[in-house]
Amino acid sequence: MNATRRATQVVVLLIGVLVLNACSNDKPKKKLEAPPVPVTTATALERDIPVTLQVVGRGEAYESVAVKARVDGQVAAVLFTEGQQVKQGEILIRLDPTDFAARLQQASAATARDEALIAKSRSDTARYTALKERNFVSEEKVNDVRTNEAAATANLRASRAAGELARLQLSYATIRAPISGVVGARLVFPGSSVKVNDTTLAVVNRVRPLLVTFSVPERHLPRLRAAMAAGASKSAPLSVEVSLPGDPSQSARGEVHFLDNAVDSTTGTILMKARLANDGQTFTPGQFLKVTLLLDTLRGAVTVPNEAVQQGAEGNFIYVVKADSTVDMRQVETAATDRGVTAIAKGLNSGETVVTNGQLRLTPGAKVKARESGAGDKSKASGPPGGENAGSVAPASAARQGSP
Repeated sequence: MNATRRATQVVVLLIGVLVLNACSNDKPKKKLEAPPVPVTTATALERDIPVTLQVVGRGEAYESVAVKARVDGQVAAVLFTEGQQVKQGEILIRLDPTDFAARLQQASAATARDEALIAKSRSDTARYTALKERNFVSEEKVNDVRTNEAAATANLRASRAAGELARLQLSYATIRAPISGVVGARLVFPGSSVKVNDTTLAVVNRVRPLLVTFSVPERHLPRLRAAMAAGASKSAPLSVEVSLPGDPSQSARGEVHFLDNAVDSTTGTILMKARLANDGQTFTPGQFLKVTLLLDTLRGAVTVPNEAVQQGAEGNFIYVVKADSTVDMRQVETAATDRGVTAIAKGLNSGETVVTNGQLRLTPGAKVKARESGAGDKSKASGPPGGENAGSVAPASAARQGSP
């Protein structure tokens, strides 16, 4: 009985399993769909974008003079304060004038002696000439007297030259500012001995105007020359904007002052200089500065936030949101960047919606749930270059890395 009961239970279980399988196979299978990918979007807008080139420069004094003594001597007084604004001709240092004053007195005495001798020689010449006319003296004696007069005249000229030299040396004991500018640290003190053209007494820098020296990669030379030629035709030199690294609020405009005549073969760069008014002395010689050159302006360029531009194996691309909320991966060419936006030269039209955040989870054709970022609105309209994210002729370096 037990064996028969167990067999009956097994058969019932098998029938139940078969019935359940049949019922499950009869139900239609539901297709699983991926949920929309949440992304942030922005609208491509048309605006004017400045084409700029950013490099790092260094301030350089418009004029710089190392003040040195023109005579040997000992410092008697230092009359300037370190960092003082000085005008050309202002007294900086006095040397002990005692020796030079004594030499001037000696030269003056020698001049007075020779003046007396020349007066006597002229009187002798006149007297002996009159005696010769009366045949009281010989021609040879008259010639000797005339020779003495000529020698006395030469001695007088030499004495006067020595006196002038002594006067100059005495004036050199008073050292004056050769240019107007800012004087540096005191390098000598009262009692210091100085040698002619050897000891540096002070350094005076002219900082108004100020030069900014920077180097530009040689690949930008054609665009630079074109911009400079265009500026020359309009009597408007190529302009630059200079600011402190990390502090764009401290900025000033200037003009390109110099383009070197050769490329440095060791670095592949060419030297340039810009001139700033620097009226407020915001910048200092030797200071690192951020230099932005305005090369051109793209009128009515299609722009998107920098975050929308991604870099792939085939170059830059953008995810464009279509009307059915799916995305299309679009290869694009960039022209310039400025203040957080990138100008698209090819591959995008104004008014299209682009993805600015969430690209890592996207593939072509993926469905998205978009949220406007507001990054492409008019609040970021481009202005003069020189902001923290000032424009560049290179592709958008701030674009996030992503893969389709």
